[in-house]
Amino acid sequence: MTIEMFEDDAPNTVANMISLIEKGYYDGLNFHRVIPDFMIQGGCPQGTGTGGPGYDFDDECTPERRHDSAGILSMANAGPGTNGSQFFIIHGPTPHLDGKHTVFGKVTEGLDVVNEIKQGDVMEKVFVLQKRDHVYEVETL
Repeated sequence: MTIEMFEDDAPNTVANMISLIEKGYYDGLNFHRVIPDFMIQGGCPQGTGTGGPGYDFDDECTPERRHDSAGILSMANAGPGTNGSQFFIIHGPTPHLDGKHTVFGKVTEGLDVVNEIKQGDVMEKVFVLQKRDHVYEVETL
């Protein structure tokens, strides 16, 4: 699948994701939580939903970016300011998540792949196809 990230709207979240991807953080991790017709979630190094990269960072929720369609990419968290490495992709509109989870991208190719992912499926290799010409460093709490 191919995902476009919204750097203008969520620059720190995108910096975090690109930084982790380029370190190989997501390679070999699984989708530990899959809820049919709702979402798929991954990014936990323990594969249980309890782990992260060892730091947290703030939310970047904006009224312009909403959970309004299939393929929206958001940060999973345990409350405000607890973003780390876990993310989810929704299967359809979920407005109850607006303002609680940072929307920072959208699947542009391969939505059918999202719909086929089962709990435990592995992200074999995650890579960045294109990015802006600057250093991506996350500002942590």
